[in-house]
Amino acid sequence: MSLYEKTAHELHELLQNKEISATDLAKDLFARIEEKENSINAYLETNKDRAISSAKKVDEKIAAGEKISPLEGIPCAIKDNICTKGIRTTCASKILENFVPPYDATVMQKLNSQNVVILGKANMDEFAMGGSTENSGFKITHNPHDLERVPGGSSGGSAAAVASGEAIFALGSDTGGSIRQPASFCGVVGMKPTYGRVSRYGLVAYASSLDQIGPIARDVTDCATILNAISGRDEMDSTSANAPVPDFTQSLKSDVKGLKIGLPKEYFVKGMDPEVEKSVRDTVKVYEGLGAEISEISLPHTEYAISAYYLTAPAEAATNLERYDGVSYGARVNGADVVELMTNTRTEKFGEEVKRRIIIGNYALSAGYYDAYYLKALKVRTLIQKDFTDAFKNVDVIIAPTAPTAAYRIGEMISDPLKMYLQDVCTVPLNLAGLPGISVPCGFTQNKLPIGFQIIGKALDEATLIRAAYTYEQTKNLANKIAG
Repeated sequence: MSLYEKTAHELHELLQNKEISATDLAKDLFARIEEKENSINAYLETNKDRAISSAKKVDEKIAAGEKISPLEGIPCAIKDNICTKGIRTTCASKILENFVPPYDATVMQKLNSQNVVILGKANMDEFAMGGSTENSGFKITHNPHDLERVPGGSSGGSAAAVASGEAIFALGSDTGGSIRQPASFCGVVGMKPTYGRVSRYGLVAYASSLDQIGPIARDVTDCATILNAISGRDEMDSTSANAPVPDFTQSLKSDVKGLKIGLPKEYFVKGMDPEVEKSVRDTVKVYEGLGAEISEISLPHTEYAISAYYLTAPAEAATNLERYDGVSYGARVNGADVVELMTNTRTEKFGEEVKRRIIIGNYALSAGYYDAYYLKALKVRTLIQKDFTDAFKNVDVIIAPTAPTAAYRIGEMISDPLKMYLQDVCTVPLNLAGLPGISVPCGFTQNKLPIGFQIIGKALDEATLIRAAYTYEQTKNLANKIAG
């Protein structure tokens, strides 16, 4: 097995035991990137010199007999909406094409303090607006399991990098499913932590009340290790949770006996791929066989979640993207006066999906429509939160499909935004409620495309999600196999 095929925890043992060097590991990953990148397009930018320099520091530490932390020397990819000091952060948008942040996001400070090897910045849908990574301003990322299909989005580059062996793990962000859905499409593990569990400082905002950074990894063990590294209260982010952070690796126990699992009838939607539904229902049978208690539950306002999300998120996006005007921030396209300059800049530098969501958001917030649309969406959001609160009085976790289908073909939905928005039906309710969720591989379609299921938990109870996910993974031995 090549080094790029291994998990972070396997590589940690090899590094600590001096069976490999961090420098050789980094070089192995760059060789893999050179081999696969022309067909996958997972990265917007790589930085080999900087990565090798970081790896050499880890080797020096090991040579000196010092112990290393679980992620030291492990190569990873970073979604390109997370600020990296001295490395371009474009959000896959031409309006930020040459933006080099003067500071690191808090999650980057945490990873850098552990000497994680940063391979580069991963492709994404522009400003995280999309579910296929076809909306990038620069390139389309391809699914490693089938190059004619999308990797999901908006963290498609991050998921594809891990699935193809171009990174050992990655960071993504999840506003409406943007970690979990690409993890499902690419056959890897992806977690959206509780809103506030991980600092958003340095994450370029899409919808501030929904965005959350999280890990994409090859197995649940790595996911828990990464979550340990990036979680915690941050004074630079007023929305970060002031709550103790447990050692999530202590939850890596194969035991779900007596765990109460809810199966929401609203998530098995009309039009769901029968192969996806069967795979998820077979997963539930596995849990039942392991001693978990299964019961059907209802989350009655689920049918309104997409509508509420696609008013709330664009409204926040329209506000957050006001700064990109060609005057105060971002690229500039000149005009005869300031109004023409702003118009030219936004017209030329924003992609079609970003423009669409800005227009939707401004419309929802405009005089005469605020009460009818945005305010009503906030009320629905409260009802969705209450649905989960009521459900968790009787169950410990909820299991559902991550997405209603496996990965679809590139170009299949890009011309039908509504059809693509409906792909988020299983993921957006969690963001509206601020809850944690993890997507875990649970099988393949007849066309050998990965299928994922998600486990949904109570606020700040990622530990139970990790235990439930780990138990299933150990039972089915479905840790990701490198595609291609």
